[in-house]
Amino acid sequence: MTAPVPAPGELAAVKSPEPAVVEVDNPASPLLAGFVGSLFMAFGSVGVGWLAQASELWRLPVFIWMRTEGLGVALSIVLLAIGGMLLVRAWLRLGQRVKVWGPAARKATLQAVALWGLPMMLSVPLFSRDVYAYIGQGRLMVEGFNPYENGISALSNYFQLGADKMWTEAPVPYGQLFLWIEQFVVWSTNVHPEASIMLFRLVALCGVILCIIYVPKLAELHGVNPHRALWLTAANPLFLTNFIASVHNDALMIGLALAGLYYCATRRMLLGLVLVTLSISVKPITVVFLPFIGLLWAGKNAGWVRKFLFWGLTAAISLGILYALSLVNGFGFGWINGLSAPGSIWIWYAPVGLLGLIVASILDAFGLDGWALAKWVYDAGKVLAVGIVAWQIFRGDHDRLMRRLTLAFAAIVVLAPMIQSWYVVWLIPLFAITGIRDDWQVKALYFIVSFFMIYAISDQLDVFPYQAEDLGLALALARIAAAVIAVLFALYLIFLDPRTKWLFTKTHEPIPTRPVI
Repeated sequence: MTAPVPAPGELAAVKSPEPAVVEVDNPASPLLAGFVGSLFMAFGSVGVGWLAQASELWRLPVFIWMRTEGLGVALSIVLLAIGGMLLVRAWLRLGQRVKVWGPAARKATLQAVALWGLPMMLSVPLFSRDVYAYIGQGRLMVEGFNPYENGISALSNYFQLGADKMWTEAPVPYGQLFLWIEQFVVWSTNVHPEASIMLFRLVALCGVILCIIYVPKLAELHGVNPHRALWLTAANPLFLTNFIASVHNDALMIGLALAGLYYCATRRMLLGLVLVTLSISVKPITVVFLPFIGLLWAGKNAGWVRKFLFWGLTAAISLGILYALSLVNGFGFGWINGLSAPGSIWIWYAPVGLLGLIVASILDAFGLDGWALAKWVYDAGKVLAVGIVAWQIFRGDHDRLMRRLTLAFAAIVVLAPMIQSWYVVWLIPLFAITGIRDDWQVKALYFIVSFFMIYAISDQLDVFPYQAEDLGLALALARIAAAVIAVLFALYLIFLDPRTKWLFTKTHEPIPTRPVI
């Protein structure tokens, strides 16, 4: 029996199948570019990263040359600035390469996190020296001091630990869990700076992994594409530099908080509440999550009596856990006093900080005490933030509860007179899981990431060229050089780069007339 002859249309269908849709178009190029940028930053950190005086790395010839010779310092600045902005471009280009936000996009994002994060794991701490404060606080614990009552100046040779001088008399603002982590790290490494930094980086990496796991899960719960949310968060240069290169404990804080939110949102309330409480015991700022968890627990159509009941239950369980932890370490709730640790009270790019500066400058010009009134401005910003938090707690649609939490958290950050780049990183995962539209919202994120990368590159440099007569001048020149390089690179990305400029200025990507890397 002969086979039936296919119709012409059927034959054409057999011979010319529909081409498969490529989810990610050649991600290797941005992945490699980001890896090179991260390598540049790691090499640059040798010359201008934060290094403790007690570090043995000072004895290595390459460190001596890159930290004490003018040419070495200059090379370090150039590598750091170009590397940081290359990383920004690679992140933007990776997002552009994605045609369909599916499993292939997730794979490319995870490859980016691994490739871009690896050199940072091996770098000298960049953009912050808080990790050296962690070492000092851990040493306080090991030597039997109460870190809630003593600054690191209570230690012998504390100045060799590398911490900022603000920590010399400041009590610890961290919770019980992080105190134990600090104590364990310092005890296990015998106060060895580089070994301690590596262990703290592994702790931060745990927070990064928690974000990688729970950002997509939370995004799916909110009907947001989980793979795009992961790219916006985990491959973000601010996320990687602040959590890995800078070794901030905020990584563990936000990772635990996101995990807790997920379990609370899926009705595993006790597990979720324990995780959020552990987040609070790293840094207490996530205590603001508790009222929203109480609302999740109360349910969609809960009346006020039920809401107050579950607010009380949520607070009782969380505070009970914190109290139990305080009994174990014997330090109580001393971290409450630590929240007033001295530091920069304002910064020019924070809206409230800028407003206070303007008020103070105008009044000082008339011979008045401008800074006294500026403090009122800062206090007014804090009161407004509290009001917005209260509004988000008591008013709003239950289905937008996570977005309400995000807006409340954002109010605390934005209306503070001092905004650090890692404060912004607290917010990025929350906005990503509740939806960042592909319009002005994502463009705003691009500008924010670019700005804070430029500021970090130029602000936190450990420069000490021995041949310079004026260290202050040398540091100022180094910061200016780093800022100029980073700003020029950013201007190129925004106005000249044929592949990225449209991200900042146009709605849709133009059809390329020629291949561009």
